[in-house]
Amino acid sequence: MTVAAAQETGLRIEYPFTLPRGYVDEHGRVHREGVMRLATARDEITTQADQRARQNPAYLTVLLLERTVTTLGEVPAVDSFVVENLFASDLAFLQDLYRRINADGHTEVAVSCPHCGNDFAVDVAGDAPGGS
Repeated sequence: MTVAAAQETGLRIEYPFTLPRGYVDEHGRVHREGVMRLATARDEITTQADQRARQNPAYLTVLLLERTVTTLGEVPAVDSFVVENLFASDLAFLQDLYRRINADGHTEVAVSCPHCGNDFAVDVAGDAPGGS
């Protein structure tokens, strides 16, 4: 499904995010803003069949993220090199975002104010006003 077709039906397939630290490219530039799309069955199947994931099951995360993170700042292409060179906190953030949008269907988490006790939702992707 194209982005335009998804928008017409009201289906959200792209999720903007802001990395906690950011990817630092070979020129020292920091890239924090990006977009992740919903994973497809093909994403899941293809990555599991990849020899790198067969040799090291932890590498499956790298493969899934390189397929579903469509943009990251001004990086020309998000590939395995980029994902491998993310800070651990940014990798964990993207793993959690992937799980939230593909399993839970949203990026919001319910929280309570420690001072007043009011409950509200926070968008953990960081695309809501106020950032991450």
